Amino acid sequence: MKFSYAMLPDYPVSESLASIKLADELGFYAVYAADEPWHKDLWLLFAAAAAQTSQVRLGPSVSAVTLREPTLIAQAAATLDELTGGRAEVVLGSGNFGVLAQYKIDWAKTKPLTRVKEAAAVVRTLLDEGTITRDGEFYSYEGLFTFARPVQEHLPVKIGAMRGPKSFQAAGELSDGVHHALSYSREAYEYAVENFRIGAERAGKDWKSLDIGAWVVFAVGPDSAAAKEAARSMVGLYASAMPAEQLERNGVDPSALTPIIEAIGAGDLAKAIELTTPEITEKLSLAGTPEEVRAKIESEIAPTGVNHLIAAITDPGLVKQFTGRELEGVPDVNGQLQLIHDELMPAFK
Repeated sequence: MKFSYAMLPDYPVSESLASIKLADELGFYAVYAADEPWHKDLWLLFAAAAAQTSQVRLGPSVSAVTLREPTLIAQAAATLDELTGGRAEVVLGSGNFGVLAQYKIDWAKTKPLTRVKEAAAVVRTLLDEGTITRDGEFYSYEGLFTFARPVQEHLPVKIGAMRGPKSFQAAGELSDGVHHALSYSREAYEYAVENFRIGAERAGKDWKSLDIGAWVVFAVGPDSAAAKEAARSMVGLYASAMPAEQLERNGVDPSALTPIIEAIGAGDLAKAIELTTPEITEKLSLAGTPEEVRAKIESEIAPTGVNHLIAAITDPGLVKQFTGRELEGVPDVNGQLQLIHDELMPAFK
């Protein structure tokens, strides 16, 4: 199993660069970041990180094709690939519901899966051929070309998924892998992997050779209660973007999230955290001591065929940035990266 760090680039840039450099030194597979206007620009950040790293892969997880035109994603990815000497990849998605709402976009009316499938074809074509002519439902071009060319012979293009079977099947059939966001139960992962397999086999691919990533809210430290409290501070913010089907596959009644989502929508993060119970936190995060986290990966994730753990690390700095809360007893990002390297990676080689 590979291990990666999914960052929200909301720290001072110097701190984010130091964390990326540490992830590189510790042998993490990749550092990903959210491509959303809420955060600092990942493309600029990763361009700066390129010269300070030598092996870690870099790219968005996810880049929302509802907001960023796919030819521009391909252009940015190819440029980053040149800067890193062939270490870029991209994960595409339809977009964060909350972000789209702030653009006054009703995500349900965007035909999200159809749009993502078409965008994946556009990105793949421009990366491979450097030019594209296409008449599509969402994206049309006539002889569009770019001088931004990737170093890799095949720059990976993956799809982020979390809803119904068609999204996982599309990832298997049309891309180089899936990043399954915000699932924690064996049932949820078996559902995702089975549908990913169906899609991959439909395209004549060996599904086990593709990237099957578990993108999880994550907090680890020697103090179990403190780590789980860090996760609790962020679970509601992430869970508010989870569709009802996915909540149910993780053993959570969607109605239990309604007051939390309403509090977030009203800007009352303190109330949202108060309403996020320890039971919800346990079901919708990967948090605790290294031993607890390892046991959950062993029982709920690894047996399903998932081969990539993508840790969206929650630390005191991130919690303070989002909620203003002061937390003690939880390692910072770099401390958690070190714990993953020391305590988790060896168990899943």
